[in-house]
Order: sequence, then C-alpha cells, then structure tokens
Amino acid sequence: KAERLNEVGAAIEDYIDAQGKYGILEDYVGHGIGRNMHEEPPVYHFRTKDLGPKVTPGLAVAIEPMVTAGSNKTKILADGWTVVSKDSSDASHWEHSVAVHERGIWVLTELDGGTKKLKPFGISPVALD
Repeated sequence: KAERLNEVGAAIEDYIDAQGKYGILEDYVGHGIGRNMHEEPPVYHFRTKDLGPKVTPGLAVAIEPMVTAGSNKTKILADGWTVVSKDSSDASHWEHSVAVHERGIWVLTELDGGTKKLKPFGISPVALD
C-alpha cells in the first residue's frame, strides 16, 4: 500500500528489474486525471527522491509505464509524434487510470476494477458505488 504517490514508481521499478534487464523511460511519466486529460501530479514509473503527494481520497491518476528491451533513451521520428527507443530495441507501453476513494482504490480502466490482476499482489480494489 503506497502512502505517497511516487512509491508506485519504486514498486514498478522493482517489478521490472526483477523481470530482467529492461529500460524504463524517464522522459515520459503518468499524470493526474481530472477536468483535463493531463494534470498534476506527475506519476513517475521509477524510483525518485520526490515522493509526491499523499495518496488520499479524490486522487485519480494515469499510471502508464513505458518499458524497453534495451536503453531507456528515446528519439522522436520526423512526424513529430512517434517515439522510439534510441537503440531501436522493442518497447511496450500500457496505461491504467486509478481512482482513490474513501474505501480504497478502483482501477477505472478494468471492468472488474483490477480485482483479478491485483489479487496476486495482495490488493483488493473496492467498487466506487
């Protein structure tokens, strides 16, 4: 259970490191979700000194790590949009939005609130209703 938002980044980094030698992009981070798509606070997917805000009810964030099979350095292609790993290694990006409420958390981007996938980690999401 994270008390500060960027403890999530430390957990992601530990998990990715345990899988093998992979890069976690540092130039792209998750973000708050509110009235606009990309809001404060930033959500780091790696260990930082800045622990971020306290995880309290009302916090809604997009957690979206980008992991490469090589370097964590990137480049943007000529179209000005496409991001690739600088060493041309394979990469993966996925995103989930999570809401924190008075009774727990709910993964907004999973039909079951994340229950099935979080169970192995000892996390039991609680429905918003």
